[in-house]
This record gives sequence, structure tokens and C-alpha cells, in this order.
Amino acid sequence: MSRYRGPRLRITRRLGTLPGFTNKQSKKKDRPGQHGKSNDGNSKKVTEYGLRLEEKQKLKFNYGITENQLFSYVKEARRRKGVTGLILLQLLEMRLDTICFTLGFAPTIAAARQLVNHGHITINGEVLSIPSFQCRINDIVGIKQKSSSKNLVEENLKTTRFTDIASHLSFDKSKNEAKVLNYCSRDDILLKLDELLVIEYYSRR
Repeated sequence: MSRYRGPRLRITRRLGTLPGFTNKQSKKKDRPGQHGKSNDGNSKKVTEYGLRLEEKQKLKFNYGITENQLFSYVKEARRRKGVTGLILLQLLEMRLDTICFTLGFAPTIAAARQLVNHGHITINGEVLSIPSFQCRINDIVGIKQKSSSKNLVEENLKTTRFTDIASHLSFDKSKNEAKVLNYCSRDDILLKLDELLVIEYYSRR
């Protein structure tokens, strides 16, 4: 199943704010569709399955991953010791494209993925063009020593929406590089969702 490439505001109207999906805001408040109702209204009855499905869709669209990729992350989270929901979020937050977005190198995760694909980002001094690469503790995320790469990232840093860097990262502005200090905490995650419902959604598989 390919990644979604359709209208983005239509998705945010249905699922709510998705920081990594788009930085635009829709003027419309109703859910998409002929009989759409306001996200804040209680006129539409949502089933338990529908509620879990929407939470799963939030993860999928926000991080720009496919259904198969998300299911693989869920299976990996189940294998590891600890709280499965938090581990799932940590796995997604440790992706290279997500870290680039969190640092402000790109306005969205999709833009960060393109940045990595085009070879503008380095890990420990080596250019890496795999957006799904799982960063490890003590990895150094930097920018390729090329004027086009530096200018592109520096322009994005000027217009970043986030003033505070997440606690699991340390950012050196003079070098425009960051160090991964630890796995992220639940408070560092910008996306608002109930990850337990996502785990419950996949419990039937």
C-alpha cells in the first residue's frame, strides 16, 4: 500500500492536528464528506472499532508510513520489554526523518524524508539516505558539508514552529548538528493520541 498523496487538510479535518503531516490549517471546521460534522460535536456516534481505527490513522498519516510499516513497528514494540504503546512511539520518533523534523531541519516529516533521500543529512559524519533508519543513542545527526545542503536546512530552521528542542536531543546551533541522548519521553511527543488504542487495534492480528 503506497503512501497517501491526496489532500492533506481533508485528513486533518477528520483526524485533528497532525504536526508532522502538514503545517497548514483548514478554514473549515466540519469533517470531510457530505454529512460531515464538527470534530468537537457529539452528534456522530463513533464505534469502538472506529475510535481505534482513527487513532491508528493518526500515527500512519503523521509519520508518513504505510500500513505494513506500522504493523512491523507494532510487532517490534511487542517483542521488546516495557510498555508496548510507549515503545511504539519511541521507535517512530527514532526514525531519521522524524528526528530531522523534530530538530526543525524540515517543516514536515514528508519534507524531512525528502531531505534525507536527497543526501543532505549525515549520521556520525557519513551521508545516509534512508529515512527509516533507526537512530541510536549517541548518534550525531548533522548536515552534509555542502553549501546547498546548509542553506536549505538553515532556511528551514529560521521558520521552524518549535522553539524548544525535545529533551532526548541536544542541538549545537554553531555546527547545526544534534546528538541523540536517549529515547524520547511521552511528554516530548507532539502528536496527541491514545497509543493504547492503536495496540488494541492490532491485537486482533
